[in-house]
Amino acid sequence: MAPLLDVQSLSIQFPQARMARGPSPDKIRGSEPAITAVRDLSFTIAPGEVLGLVGESGSGKSITSLAIMGLLPPTAKVMGSITFQNGDGRPTNLTNLPADSLRAFRGSRMAMIFQEPMTALNPVMRVGDQIAEAVLAHNSMSKSEARNRSVEALRDVAIPEPEQRARSYPHQLSGGMRQRVMIAMAIVNRPQLLIADEPTTALDVTIQAQILDLLNELRQKFGLAMLFISHDLAVVSHVADRVAVMYAGSLVELADRQDIFSAPAHPYTQGLLRAVPTLATKRSQPLATIEGTVPPIAALPPGCLFEPRCPHRVAGCAAQEPPLVEIGPGHWARCPVLTLLR
Repeated sequence: MAPLLDVQSLSIQFPQARMARGPSPDKIRGSEPAITAVRDLSFTIAPGEVLGLVGESGSGKSITSLAIMGLLPPTAKVMGSITFQNGDGRPTNLTNLPADSLRAFRGSRMAMIFQEPMTALNPVMRVGDQIAEAVLAHNSMSKSEARNRSVEALRDVAIPEPEQRARSYPHQLSGGMRQRVMIAMAIVNRPQLLIADEPTTALDVTIQAQILDLLNELRQKFGLAMLFISHDLAVVSHVADRVAVMYAGSLVELADRQDIFSAPAHPYTQGLLRAVPTLATKRSQPLATIEGTVPPIAALPPGCLFEPRCPHRVAGCAAQEPPLVEIGPGHWARCPVLTLLR
């Protein structure tokens, strides 16, 4: 079966402005070499599959999701291909779509849940009207029909008294309710792919568990494929079928969930897992940490990007960036000393 979403050799660059010297330092004069925020990223998502995309802040996760949705600023340079499989079997390269076609595609075939609903929702519109607006943008129907669809979408995401809640403004709802409204807006047009960018970050653990259960229910009910973005491996372990780990804009490991959590190959993935507290963690001892910090995206080290922080580095690690190799069935990793680690 062909993948629903196929991302191949995706690289994303942004121009790096430099400040002018002399009497007008507040003006921009020319530009330095572009900053590459994402480098040579490849992955696929099958129909109905959930791929967890994991990494620290600044690793390129959200930039990747915005590239898929076609929401990057005009200054961004996108290289590679992002292919979406249509229902008729014909692939569509989203990077080549005209703006109008991409706008029609976005929201109907694929949708996105943003990280902070309070900033994503319009504060002066009732939430039901905002969902109805998404319906009218992609369907030919009356406003009353769209309002009925919005109420039904609120019911799908388990909001109590959806007819009454549809008349509420975002500030009148709790954080969990607002996130459910965002999910309702995303699924109201029955997309095939749902991108969830840190959908539980701002929520407490109880509401977080409810949102994760809701996403699983919607996935099964509507046959959704999902790209689930998070920095929290514990959250990803509950929802993902496969996990992709990013570091400094590059993919460093990709495998089934079981392989990632039981036999991580890359030192960065191993470090992330060691830093997660468990019931067996001794309270008297500090949590394990990864030494050092993520390098600035504009000043990446030569060779392996994780080499300055890696406890297993050898002399050749700093020479060139290692390729992504398959070390087991469906298990890919980017490390030149894998044989020493496994």
